[in-house]
Amino acid sequence: MTSKLYESFLTKNPSPEERKCLGKSLRKQVSRSSLGEYTVELKRHSPIEILLEQAKTRIEHYIPIRHARMAVNPFAFFRGGAAIMAKDLATTSTAPIRVQLCGDMHVSNFGFFSTTEHQLVFGINDFDETLPGNFDWDLKRLTASAMIASQLLGKDQAYGEMIVRNISKTYRNYLQRYARMPYVNLKRTYIDQNALATAAAKYANADSQKYLQRLLDKARKNSGPGMVGKLTESTPSGIKLINNPPLIEHPEFSAHGRSIAELNDAGLNSYLKSLSPDRRELLMRYKWMDWARKVVGVGSVGTGCWVMYFEGLDENDPLFLQTKAAQESVLSPFFPGSHYKAQGERVVFGQSLIQGAPDIFLGFGTDKETDFYVRQLRDMKGGISVGGDGINAKVFPDFAKLFGWALANAHARSGDAAVLAGYCGNSEVLDDALVKFSIAYSKQNEIDYKTFQNAIKSGALSCATDNF
Repeated sequence: MTSKLYESFLTKNPSPEERKCLGKSLRKQVSRSSLGEYTVELKRHSPIEILLEQAKTRIEHYIPIRHARMAVNPFAFFRGGAAIMAKDLATTSTAPIRVQLCGDMHVSNFGFFSTTEHQLVFGINDFDETLPGNFDWDLKRLTASAMIASQLLGKDQAYGEMIVRNISKTYRNYLQRYARMPYVNLKRTYIDQNALATAAAKYANADSQKYLQRLLDKARKNSGPGMVGKLTESTPSGIKLINNPPLIEHPEFSAHGRSIAELNDAGLNSYLKSLSPDRRELLMRYKWMDWARKVVGVGSVGTGCWVMYFEGLDENDPLFLQTKAAQESVLSPFFPGSHYKAQGERVVFGQSLIQGAPDIFLGFGTDKETDFYVRQLRDMKGGISVGGDGINAKVFPDFAKLFGWALANAHARSGDAAVLAGYCGNSEVLDDALVKFSIAYSKQNEIDYKTFQNAIKSGALSCATDNF
């Protein structure tokens, strides 16, 4: 008698064409056009109540900083409002094709990272909300963010539509490529420097090529030695992390009154168990010099985030690790059935599946207060911002294509590229739907942002007055 697992290896898989046909047949259940349907609501679930509910599980004195960062503009509010949009997406038509979702997909959650072989690649770089779910949730949030970002750059609706179409068309085209790719080859397929250079030379304008090169150069400079002196200072007891309250501080006790040293000891032991033996052995060669709590991001402000500083041979062999608290994904009420021993495991599993070859120190653990995950801090990492020194109106069209490419790569790694390709198709039907959705949701976001501003003015929401 053979096991079901053994039998599964003996079962012939459907061909790519058969799986494409399956994807195409799913349009009868949920049409591509229906993905564009969204009704702007003036009175629905309160975005303020959602934010207040989230604040209950966060560090209280950081909440005003979170609200201040979200208050900067409608795009910043959108970045911090993943839970708000998740509840909205649950009311829309959705295609039942599962992938590992980013969960908080927007144009500033892409960037450069280093593989285990220390090769610089481009892809999704935020996984706090990752969870298996229907692929269109990522697409809808990404294209809505693109429309809102276009407005932030002072561009009209026609420009925003073009950006959305660039994302959607590129996403569809790369799914067609990935659908024909052998599974092992797909696992090895990254948007690396060579692929970026080839694509940029062919399709990108001069401004985009210069901006891309600037991002690559900046990411390469992000390393442990490069952070010594920026995040650290020399003290009589050795090099320590700079204290800069409230953004970087050294509390002795947690928000619940427990000793930080005791929590760190339990947490480090738990984290080490998640690493493979070779990586555990590597980390054990380093001496733990200092740790500090750090405020990061927009949506994650208020969740526990720590920087840990280690030294190897000497101060010229530094290692910086970042520990982030992992709470339940904002998607979990809508995609139940995913079971993990801890929320940090959920994040690490999702990141490993989507990125393929992430940070060598990526791991997870628990202490007496929280689940968390760990990764290197800024090791050949570089993010994407909009406006200011970030993406401008000249380079956005080219980078929109890069975002569509990266999302297709992530979904193909974690789902069935052929089924996705069959559903999405070669026509502009999906593109039209996403344009329609992104316009509608950008209006919803504007309404919610004004509600958010009024809540701050009335005192219903606390907001820091300093520029954080």
